[in-house]
Amino acid sequence: MAQKIKIEKPKVSENLPKANFQDIFDQEEPFLHTCIIANCTIDRVDIDKLDFTQVVFQNVSFSEVSFRNIELTDVVFEHCDLSNCDLMRASIHRVEFINSKLLGVNLTESHIGNVLFQNCNLNLSSFGYGSLKQVRFEESSLINADFYECRFNKIKFERCDLDEVNFTRTPLKGTDISTSTFQALSVGLEDLPGCEVSPQQAIGFAALLGLKIKE
Repeated sequence: MAQKIKIEKPKVSENLPKANFQDIFDQEEPFLHTCIIANCTIDRVDIDKLDFTQVVFQNVSFSEVSFRNIELTDVVFEHCDLSNCDLMRASIHRVEFINSKLLGVNLTESHIGNVLFQNCNLNLSSFGYGSLKQVRFEESSLINADFYECRFNKIKFERCDLDEVNFTRTPLKGTDISTSTFQALSVGLEDLPGCEVSPQQAIGFAALLGLKIKE
């Protein structure tokens, strides 16, 4: 039986005051706390060690943005576009990405915990060398996503497209991919034990071992 993975939801207050992203440039340290930012474009911004806490982003497009070492705590992204954003070495805790586009997003070397990706485009995204704990991907596309040498703990891919995903050197014990689809994966046989798969997927992995399945 597949394990249930409990994800802590963001602790976000109701009736948040509206804010302008430009407000962060009026502060000594770049941060946004307890606010909502909606219906705008954040364009060509490069900030290191940015801090977002209890923030909701709605219909926000991030264009040519680099937020390396960003800290996201209790944050919600709804209908946002973070394509090609550089979020390398991010710390992400109790965050939801809902109906959002993260095509080619760079999350390498990031620490990601209690995070939900729901109905998102994560094609060509990079999570390499990251640590992911209690993360659920729901009905999302991760074609050609890269999870090279990651540390997984309680990860579930629910009804996702995992075609050509790279799991090389990432142990998949306790990872549930049983409801997802793919034509091919990059994964080492030594990393497969304990991975939760469907019977059909098991046949495919058996073929990787050189086994001949008789019908």
